[in-house]
Amino acid sequence: MYNDVRDHGRIPKGPNDKRDKSLSASYIRSLHRMFHMCLDRAVKERLIIRNPADDVVLPKVEKKEIMILKPEHIKDYLAEADRRGVLPIFFLELCSGLRKGELVALLWSDLDVERRTISVSKQAVRVKGGGVKVTTPKTATSIRVESIPQKAVDLLVAEHEKHPDNPYLFPSPVTGDMYYPDAIAAIHTKILKTLGLEHTRFHALRHTFASVALQNGVDIRTVSGMLGHADPGFTLRTYTHTMNSLQVQAAETMGAVMSQNL
Repeated sequence: MYNDVRDHGRIPKGPNDKRDKSLSASYIRSLHRMFHMCLDRAVKERLIIRNPADDVVLPKVEKKEIMILKPEHIKDYLAEADRRGVLPIFFLELCSGLRKGELVALLWSDLDVERRTISVSKQAVRVKGGGVKVTTPKTATSIRVESIPQKAVDLLVAEHEKHPDNPYLFPSPVTGDMYYPDAIAAIHTKILKTLGLEHTRFHALRHTFASVALQNGVDIRTVSGMLGHADPGFTLRTYTHTMNSLQVQAAETMGAVMSQNL
């Protein structure tokens, strides 16, 4: 069953969805954990003698390289975003690491100018048929109050002054309603193309935030909380490449300190 789901499990989102129907090894492992817990319950209630899921050979998860916007490209990226009139959106993204659905669902009332925070309590998600609806985040830890820098606050205030009667922080210039999440991703793609940079998903900006924060001394628990992760261990595993580089720096620092005692 797992092999079949792995190869053909993805359900097309429409008649024009030509994406591969296979599912990742990590997704299969998540399914397995759910089935295993259900069957464990059946064993405890003596509905079955033993858990048949104990014998399953699971696919190995291939560690994929995290794609980020390289630090040396950030200045040009933001300059191009400014030229397109969308600097507040992308500056906030790089300072906060919000998911794109969380970003477009932000209201003006979610910004606390005095405390320099934004409240993340909802997200825009696609629904069957191509529409979008606003829902609560999928996990409790995704509901959070996140600090942002003063520069971001200034940009958001200036942005709101362009449309003071609109409740959305980033209303679409076309509809005046909430930005469609994929429209933000499309602008990201256009910026990369204009600059001649390698294509990455919008999600790479979230990874960029986390990597830059960790490399500049922000502790893993703080970064995990800002990302809305339920477990700092997940954050640690996701950004292993960054943590490895920090260990090299730490080793060099400790070596310099200890060498003074030789």
